[in-house]
Amino acid sequence: MKLDIFSRVIFLVAVVIIVASCAAPDTRHHVVISAPEQKLALLDRGNLMAVYPISTSKFGLGDWPGSSFTPLGELEIAKKIGDNAPPGTVFKDRRRTGEIIAPDSPGRDPIVTRILWLRGREARNAHAYGRMIYIHGTPEERFIGIPASYGCIRMRSRDIINLYDIVGVGAPVTVVDEPLVEAVPGLAAAHIIGISPPLVNR
Repeated sequence: MKLDIFSRVIFLVAVVIIVASCAAPDTRHHVVISAPEQKLALLDRGNLMAVYPISTSKFGLGDWPGSSFTPLGELEIAKKIGDNAPPGTVFKDRRRTGEIIAPDSPGRDPIVTRILWLRGREARNAHAYGRMIYIHGTPEERFIGIPASYGCIRMRSRDIINLYDIVGVGAPVTVVDEPLVEAVPGLAAAHIIGISPPLVNR
């Protein structure tokens, strides 16, 4: 009898662990990135929440193995790394080094603050995960708004913290080679009626 109760407890614990590890993907939010405009739009059930300035690759667009290009097309957030890390926390190989650096520190260009690791969902961006393409914080905030990365999508620390706290694993990420107004109808409507989109971060 004792063994039977113990077995049931072990079974229930295993079920709880499995359920927790299989959390439903985030289908509520959608991230759209415009490479020409160097902007990222965050949507909530199709409604525009915010627009952030970003920085994509200075080498161009694409997904060739071993390249430093930013991939185009449909991707998703595969992993989130950096819960509760202070702004400026340095990551190496996705682990905290213990160092914290200020924005625009001379001669420094590490990954900082938060990491959203992307996985491609199409043949044209199938190498993105293996190439370690992230949306991440950068200390080189002076370059936000122009292509300056080595393939990743860079954001200011305060902006990546905001984005990280909202989106979940599985949230779709679309990278386009066109203006946001063409990819996000809500943004076009906001401009047409003369209203600034909510929570715009310039």
